[in-house]
Amino acid sequence: MAYRKLGRTSSQRKAMLRDLTTDLIINEAIVTTEARAKEIRKSVEKMITLGKRGDLHARRQAAAFVRNEVASQNFDEETGKYSETTALQKLFSELAPRYAERNGGYTRILKTEPRRGDAAPMAIIELV
Repeated sequence: MAYRKLGRTSSQRKAMLRDLTTDLIINEAIVTTEARAKEIRKSVEKMITLGKRGDLHARRQAAAFVRNEVASQNFDEETGKYSETTALQKLFSELAPRYAERNGGYTRILKTEPRRGDAAPMAIIELV
């Protein structure tokens, strides 16, 4: 097989990878197990590549995978309203221009000490 099953059914695995990918887009660095980090690297690289393409079809493909979560909230004092930025908007407006000159390799995996309790190998995955 060309992918890790991570001890889950296919629907659970897909949901977990979508959640971790969205969290990495929002936070730009997360701590998880090594196996999960190596697996979400594939999907994050694909999402950033879609963001760099920037057309409507790429946006819809990314929207089908990335969760609709709020990445940041800003308060506008003039109007008295909050403006929200979703993970998808952050992907296309902030991350894609940042990596416009880069041909892949948008993530970095740093290994850390094993998790206390079950000694699972842990890693920090972050955007370069």
